[in-house]
Amino acid sequence: MNRTQYPAALLAAVSALALTACGGAQGSETASTESSAASTATAAVEVEDNHGTQTVAAPPSTVVATDNRTFETLADWDVRLAAAPRALMPDTIAYADDESVTDIGNHREPDLEAVVAADPDLIVNGQRFADYREDFADLVPDATVVELDPREDQPLDEELKRQTSVLGEIFDRTAEAEEINGAFDEAMQRVVEGYRPGDTVMAVTVSGGEIGYVAPGVGRTLGPLFEIFDFAPALEVEGASDDHQGDDISVEAIADSNPDWILVMDRDAAIAADDAEFTPAQEVLENAEALQDVTAVREDHVVYMPKDTYTNEGIQTYTEFFNTLADAMGEQD
Repeated sequence: MNRTQYPAALLAAVSALALTACGGAQGSETASTESSAASTATAAVEVEDNHGTQTVAAPPSTVVATDNRTFETLADWDVRLAAAPRALMPDTIAYADDESVTDIGNHREPDLEAVVAADPDLIVNGQRFADYREDFADLVPDATVVELDPREDQPLDEELKRQTSVLGEIFDRTAEAEEINGAFDEAMQRVVEGYRPGDTVMAVTVSGGEIGYVAPGVGRTLGPLFEIFDFAPALEVEGASDDHQGDDISVEAIADSNPDWILVMDRDAAIAADDAEFTPAQEVLENAEALQDVTAVREDHVVYMPKDTYTNEGIQTYTEFFNTLADAMGEQD
């Protein structure tokens, strides 16, 4: 090799080394990117729902929700839904008028094909759609179905908080979940402090202009409050059910029990407020002649749940109602 060839050979060698190093760096960078992408794609969180341990993509990319109790929480957290039963949502929920959310209809004739078309990786199922769990599992096998309905053998208050906490884990909103649960606990404590032990309580549902009896313990929505707060029932009816319209009861039976407090859920206010024949629960009770001398009516101790309760039975609804009830109880002499 002569003197003129040496620099050229050296330059070629250096260039080769540079290309190799550059290629190695690029390869390393590509491998790192691919590794990061793979890590993101496989990220998941394990949560416990009503059926055991569920593995959920974290964060889930496409979400379908059917459980009315979860809508307000998901909306407050700005969770984008691909599909949901908007027909079952009150107008107090942001999704109700959001055309970007495919409406799968109500639970009687749901559009299950719309759920398949959404191709979700997560379905937050429950309440009125609980019977469709197996259908969803068969139709969308790659989706994780999570159900957090309050379990009948567990205290409602703890179950509502469990639901919020698990959703917080799934959507990385644990701090927000704790805040919601904390507000709920504070509202409950206010009721505990305001209730005078021994005061009798009657719970009713008003639907179609008729007053239905809500049984302590088992009755829909208001029934569990008797156990949560150890309310003294004004009346206990043998064989009472958990019917969503309450059990048949005469106004005279309510009057004879003479409750100190009457708690009311206006079912129609959530689903038939636009109906020409709709009569607010307050009017039904105020116009019931037999109730005028009842202690609760005479002392203005009739407390109504939020108007959207029947289609929005989540933890926020109960928190609002407990605070309203606590305010009323705090005004006692």
